[in-house]
Amino acid sequence: MAKKKQTRHKSALKAHRQAVKRTLHNRAIKKDVRLAVRAVMSAAKANDVKKVADSISKASAVLDKAAKRGTIHWKAAARKKSRLALAARKLSSGSPAA
Repeated sequence: MAKKKQTRHKSALKAHRQAVKRTLHNRAIKKDVRLAVRAVMSAAKANDVKKVADSISKASAVLDKAAKRGTIHWKAAARKKSRLALAARKLSSGSPAA
């Protein structure tokens, strides 16, 4: 018995191509977010106030851009920015960063 040929619609193939492209793009943006957040936290653990201030502004921009593009939820971006600001405040007040 011969196998029946599978038919694939052009729209399904295009949707798959788009999904693959979006997945790669979103993965890259999420990696940038993780790296930016990690830079702030490592600077906070090292008690480097100047580096924390620089890296927190970069991380905030990366988070805002990811939220604007819909890669991460805007409330998740706000939560991460708030926690980074809290770590910076703890550092500047003199108590150890969490």
